[in-house]
Amino acid sequence: MKINKAYIAVGLIVAFTLFFELAAHADEFDQATTITFSEPMQIPGQVLPEGTYVFKLANRDSDLNTVQVFNADGTVLYATLQTIGTERREPTGDVVVAVAEQGAGQPDALLKWFYPGRETGHEFLYPSQQEKELAQDKQQTIVANHTAVPDSDASRAGN
Repeated sequence: MKINKAYIAVGLIVAFTLFFELAAHADEFDQATTITFSEPMQIPGQVLPEGTYVFKLANRDSDLNTVQVFNADGTVLYATLQTIGTERREPTGDVVVAVAEQGAGQPDALLKWFYPGRETGHEFLYPSQQEKELAQDKQQTIVANHTAVPDSDASRAGN
């Protein structure tokens, strides 16, 4: 049986195209998002100093409720946090976070993080007493200023 060279060439082109199509969407699967805070921001268990951080799913294959927080270049892991799924009415093309304003002298607390284009986001889990206190604080939703998926900023400044 003779194999036509044209079939081999077409097969290689299709395989090559599929490989690069999957690779181009890799950040969407782990929801890697860069977020810059212009003030300290509380997350469960600690306060992040003002700066830029990468939020992403710890294991996109089995657990969509574990979020990791890294420094801006992804070389230092600051936290691995448990979340629960949370819904919003309409997804946007931007990163969206919800924070609780804790008041005088205390940093705002990060409550929720939504990846661009998704209705389901991640609600951070705080100890029950702290969660009750945060529920009483003024809550604010902040939408990022631009839509670049892996490099989006949800900046507190000006929002």
